[in-house]
Amino acid sequence: MSFENLNLAEPIQRALKSEGYTQPTPVQEQAIPILLDHKDLLACAQTGTGKTAAFSIPIIQSLLENPADPTRSRQIKALILCPTRELAAQIGQNFNSYARFTAVRSAVIFGGVPQPPQEAALIRGVDVLIATPGRLLDLMGQGYIHFGNLEWFVLDEADLMLDMGFIPDIKRIIAKLPSSRQSVFLSATMPPEAVRLAKSILYKPEKVDVTEQLSSADSINQSLYFVNNPDKRALLIYVLKKTPGGNALVFTNTKSAADRISQSLNQAGIRAESIHGNKPQHARIKALGDFKSNRTRVLVATDIAARGIDVSNLSMVINYELPNVSQMYIHRIGRTGRAGAGGSAVSFCDSGEKAYLNDINKLLAQNIPVVADHPFMRTPDRSNSQAKITPSLPRRTIILRSSVAVHEEQSV
Repeated sequence: MSFENLNLAEPIQRALKSEGYTQPTPVQEQAIPILLDHKDLLACAQTGTGKTAAFSIPIIQSLLENPADPTRSRQIKALILCPTRELAAQIGQNFNSYARFTAVRSAVIFGGVPQPPQEAALIRGVDVLIATPGRLLDLMGQGYIHFGNLEWFVLDEADLMLDMGFIPDIKRIIAKLPSSRQSVFLSATMPPEAVRLAKSILYKPEKVDVTEQLSSADSINQSLYFVNNPDKRALLIYVLKKTPGGNALVFTNTKSAADRISQSLNQAGIRAESIHGNKPQHARIKALGDFKSNRTRVLVATDIAARGIDVSNLSMVINYELPNVSQMYIHRIGRTGRAGAGGSAVSFCDSGEKAYLNDINKLLAQNIPVVADHPFMRTPDRSNSQAKITPSLPRRTIILRSSVAVHEEQSV
């Protein structure tokens, strides 16, 4: 199927062609017809599967079919709610790309930046509002936002919303929305809490389950380094200098570790920046912009802050610390090796991370290949089944089902 088979309006088709889109991804192919048929949608899809276009395109199509009255100020017709600033900004950029040849007007609001420009955008009037919960509730309370004309409600990254404790805020927002609306619920995983939340939002939804497939043998070269914890920073510098050129996204479990690591890399002559919830918004925007434009080679991020980071041709993902939930490993390394491009996923493991490693290997149904010839090698415990070196990983499809734990609080 091509996008031309979906009977989309000509301005949308033109925008998609200008973006280089020809074939819809599985989630787009399944979700777009459902939403164009005016049905609620419950979709389970990972980051990077094209889910933003899956809900943005039908919203734009519906707004083109029922244009706003030019003699009246614009009223919010669609609300897209997401957990983090980076993700909100990413959705906003994508939405503008798909709507570039239309008169549909959108705005993005989130905390951590001055409020007046956002107030001005709302006063001018918008069709589509993309928001994080905290700033949205603030502006609602101040009378800048009303949902009397709302037709669409999208809740994106619902599982992360749960992990971040946003459910009370979401319920307060939903209570202000018209009951007659079309709703979309998107989540990377569907734990019981997410299922209960979906039932409270959706009406007789159609379901789409398109979990991201990881072809580890074909697209991502995985490797594991055993190392003592005090030697991790030296090993990181060693790995980066051994593979000059290309960019790297380094994952840590805490904000403080991200700052320390980026400082060490800069001292070693490797330009790096960190991104996490404690950084002011202007610093986060600058760090992400520098990384995407290759002014910074390394971005050190926590899992929450990394939601919404979509970098084309990412060369390497490095797990400086292994995630304590094995499914997050798949989410992390899936940032590289996309669309058939090559990529590397490097993981460090110290003695305290053995249990995490065992869980990851169990999920993969295969041990990650070990790199034994490096200057910081730690001898694995005899009881560790990972001790022998595995030469390669077979092609496998990883299906993610459980919820994702996070390691920091995110202010929005």
